[in-house]
Amino acid sequence: MIDLYFWPTPNGWKASIALEEMDLPYTTHLVNIGKGDQFDPEFLKIAPNNRMPAIVDPDGPDGAPISVFESGAILMYLARKTGRFYGKTERDRIAVEEWLMWQMGGVGPMAGQAHHFLKYAPNLEPPQDLPYAKDRYRAEVARLYGVLDRRLAQNEYVAGDFYSIVDMSIWGWASLWEGQQQVLEDKPHFTRWLETVSARPGVQAGRALHAEMRGDHRDKQAQGVLFKR
Repeated sequence: MIDLYFWPTPNGWKASIALEEMDLPYTTHLVNIGKGDQFDPEFLKIAPNNRMPAIVDPDGPDGAPISVFESGAILMYLARKTGRFYGKTERDRIAVEEWLMWQMGGVGPMAGQAHHFLKYAPNLEPPQDLPYAKDRYRAEVARLYGVLDRRLAQNEYVAGDFYSIVDMSIWGWASLWEGQQQVLEDKPHFTRWLETVSARPGVQAGRALHAEMRGDHRDKQAQGVLFKR
């Protein structure tokens, strides 16, 4: 049993979807980020950056336990462990890694900032309704999704003609396109990919994990924990 430290967010979904897609048994430990569980000293031992997800695999390299933090590192570790969703050739793996880095450095941070300034900041006390920040991150997410649409015009999936951990990494953020104030009419290939990945049973199961716990972080106490520490 792999221990999954999780909260139902786009980054958390990366790990839960991968575990479901790879048919790996796991036990879920909820890390309530609105209550500050991510700062618990025991959690910091496995996730020193106080972010989830994180995993502990009792059957790590050489049969010894190992903990892994950072969602991209978790995806790569699990793909290597199972030999699945990482491509079959070195060229495949290069494509997986470059697009995974693109997600980690671009889509995740920029979509996260779009969510913050479009949804949460205006409800802070005092309100932080900042047109420049809203326009900046809305536009950057649109640019990134345009890059993705052009890539998917040439490939069935992001890394090529095979489904991979890259698709798992991008899907959670991309599925929330409405909250990022994006449009799909001008992105037909992105739309096709989004529908295809959304239909996968593993994706649906990973997304459904403790979905009832997902909130909008409008609670003032949660905002203080998430945005002021």
